Amino acid sequence: MAGSRNFNNRKLHSLLGVIPVGLFLIQHLVVNNFATRSAESFNTAAEFMGNLPFRYFLEAFIIFIPLYFHAIYGLYITFTASNNTSRFGYFRNWMFLLQRITGVITLIFVSWHVWETRLANMFYGTEVNFDMMADILSSPFMVAFYLIGILSAVFHFANGLWSFCVSWGLTITPRSQRISTYVTMIVFLALAFVSVRTILVFAMSK
Repeated sequence: MAGSRNFNNRKLHSLLGVIPVGLFLIQHLVVNNFATRSAESFNTAAEFMGNLPFRYFLEAFIIFIPLYFHAIYGLYITFTASNNTSRFGYFRNWMFLLQRITGVITLIFVSWHVWETRLANMFYGTEVNFDMMADILSSPFMVAFYLIGILSAVFHFANGLWSFCVSWGLTITPRSQRISTYVTMIVFLALAFVSVRTILVFAMSK
C-alpha cells in the first residue's frame, strides 16, 4: 500500500511539474520576452496578465499550490533518494543529481522572485512593470542570481520532461528515451536563450 501511494505521488509530482507548472513557466518566459521588443510591449503584456479575470484564484490553484506541492515533494525526493554518480558515473545518474540540485535552486529563486514582484505588488502596491525589473537587475549580483535561477528553472523543467515521459510510459524503449534526451536538450537550449536574452535586456536598460 505504501509503495503504491509513493508511486502515485511520484507520478503526480511529475505531472504537476509539466502541467500546470511547466506550462506556466513557458507562458511567463513568453510574457517576459516582450521586453526584447520594448518597455511598452512588456508593460502591455504584464498589464494584460495582471488584469486577467479571477487572477487570484488562478494564481492560487493553477500556479502556487501545484508549484509548492511539486517543490515540497521534490525536496522529500531529494533528501531521501540515493545518487550513484560517484559509483557509476552514467549520464542519467548525473542528470538525476542535477535535477535535484536545480530543483532546490529553483525553489529558492522562485520564492524570492515572487516576493520581489507579486507580493510587493500585493502588499505595497508596487507596480510590476519594466522599470521594476530593470531596477532589480541593476545590480551585478542580482543579474548573476537571476541567471543562475532561471537557467536552473529551465534545466529542471526540460530534464523533468524526460522523467515525465518515462514515468507516464510515453518513452519505454532505450531508443525512445535517447530521442527524448535530445529533444529535451533542445528545449533547454531554446528556453535558456530566451531567458538569458530577456534578463540582459533588463540589465542593460539602466
